[in-house]
Amino acid sequence: MDWTVKDIPPQTGKRVVVTGVGGLGFETALALAGAGAEVVLAGRDAKKGQAAVAHILRIHPNAQLRFGLLDLASLASVYAFADRLLAEAQPIDILVNNAGVMAPPQRRSTADGFELQLGTNYLGHFALTARLLPLLCRSRAARVVNLSSLAHRRAAILFDDLHWERSYQPWAAYGQSKLAMLMFSLELQRRSAAEGWGLSSYAAHPGYARTDLIANGPGLGGLLTMVNRWALPIVSHSAAQGALPVLLAAIGPQAQPGSYYGPRGFYELKGPPAPAVVAAQAQDASVAARLWAVSDDLTGAHWLPTR
Repeated sequence: MDWTVKDIPPQTGKRVVVTGVGGLGFETALALAGAGAEVVLAGRDAKKGQAAVAHILRIHPNAQLRFGLLDLASLASVYAFADRLLAEAQPIDILVNNAGVMAPPQRRSTADGFELQLGTNYLGHFALTARLLPLLCRSRAARVVNLSSLAHRRAAILFDDLHWERSYQPWAAYGQSKLAMLMFSLELQRRSAAEGWGLSSYAAHPGYARTDLIANGPGLGGLLTMVNRWALPIVSHSAAQGALPVLLAAIGPQAQPGSYYGPRGFYELKGPPAPAVVAAQAQDASVAARLWAVSDDLTGAHWLPTR
């Protein structure tokens, strides 16, 4: 039987942090808040974030939900957001690292000089997870879910030009950021098991979901735009359906630590959630360890939880 939001068990008593206030982030927060979890929905646009919270509260008036200001393209913002949660000293049971940007036509940099996609999609989440680790370790069974993409399959980690300073290629840079997220998820599981952190790490992708990420991405232009609009209903599904692999990873009792989930249909573009294909390069533990070390140096993250 296909897994749906109706299969979500009660989440009362759990505290959840979800990054990204639109699309998948909104749908993930909507489902978890509706199931009784206390949700912090984090994003860089306060107006949009407050509107998302108000929308969810109209659907679930008794939900425990609030907005948190977080710009993943700024380490100062990442650490300020994390420090506010650390000051509250409440365990975090689920962290969903969802927010992202996709293929801006021109190379852009974060506040810290990182290529925008690597910095926002991956390095910001790497740093956030590191800073929140003490709160994750206080949970009895914390889960971290990292959002990857089908784009990881053709990607590589370019250590000699990690920030695309020599020759920027929008889609290749996007693929690298999503490969990094998948490798981070797998390496986090390995390190949690080795260090006794007690958290479980998962990855998920939405397939081809109709979200703000696609709407705000680079235009296709001309004939391709017309074809895409005609084909979209056939090859894609809604943001709510795209969020199902994320939700399965976040709370599904059948989800296995260190696993990757996506749609079950053709090329994993759409369909009910199921285990997804992990490309060979994402399974290279030596590259993942190197990426972790480089990321630690770039962000100044500290992976030493204090209980």
